[in-house]
Amino acid sequence: ADVLDLRSVLPSNTDDAFFDYLATLDASEVTVTAIPEGSVVFARVPFLQVKGPLLVVQLLETTLLCLVNYASLVATNAARFRLLAGPDMKLMEMGLRRAQGPDGALSASRYSYIGGFDCTSNILAGKLYGIPVRGTIAHSFVMSFRSLEEVQPRELPPRAGGDAVDLAALAVSWLQRVCDLLQTPPAKAHQGELAAFVSYAVTFPCDFQGLLDTYCVRRSGLPNFCAVALALHQLGYQAIGVRLDSGDLAQQSKEIRRVFRDCGAHFQVPWFGTIPIAVSNDISEQSLEEFRREGSEIDMVGIGTNLVTCPLQPSLGCVYKV
Repeated sequence: ADVLDLRSVLPSNTDDAFFDYLATLDASEVTVTAIPEGSVVFARVPFLQVKGPLLVVQLLETTLLCLVNYASLVATNAARFRLLAGPDMKLMEMGLRRAQGPDGALSASRYSYIGGFDCTSNILAGKLYGIPVRGTIAHSFVMSFRSLEEVQPRELPPRAGGDAVDLAALAVSWLQRVCDLLQTPPAKAHQGELAAFVSYAVTFPCDFQGLLDTYCVRRSGLPNFCAVALALHQLGYQAIGVRLDSGDLAQQSKEIRRVFRDCGAHFQVPWFGTIPIAVSNDISEQSLEEFRREGSEIDMVGIGTNLVTCPLQPSLGCVYKV
């Protein structure tokens, strides 16, 4: 079938013997040696060395360059982000929605991990390549709720066992206490957002996390999260983190950390002050430099567009030489 396709592309007067010869070709005499995947490669060091019959290795040129160029470009870009972030900050690849097509998305997830990222939001990449999968809730999920009346189910048993408790009612009681501490009116906390957090917490009590900036971080997202997290704590569970997706991420992270520490001290919940803070929103290399310079309290960064599209260098430019 491939030979027939070539016949339709090449000039009509091409010798039939050429096509007969192509049909006999294979790569049995070709050997390929490569730098181990994930290695640092310096200038003028070949990624691959290909040996074999000249015609065959020439036919392999485009395929090999396609396999090497984007993979090495993304891994290099990921390594740059890792060097700027330092060894302690968690980096999550979140580029699936912005990548150049599904194949590009899978490649980006894989080679970001090789380049130093900790995890991916791409579940298929996790399945195929064994990459740890992580994720957070979406603004669309938060905005799909209007009131606590929509939360079903709303009861959650204590982690140690016992009768189920109405988590929504418990969160409302905690919201009043949190707002008193933060000196913000409870009426400013969006009820739909609180309902979304409660619904998520009932479903994933051991993995509760909050997206704080769907509405107002200080007056709504933060007090709503703290209320639900403290309600969960009362039942023996521990929230795993929050995410910010807009605004001055470094400054907000410091304000959120202060609130977490105040809540932890005031309500005698020691772990509360160390709740991980994750950020996203078009994160670039410059963003990471600013986070470090401003002394942010960010623990995890989700990077998508500027990782998988490599805007500072869209093509690696590897070549194939004899």
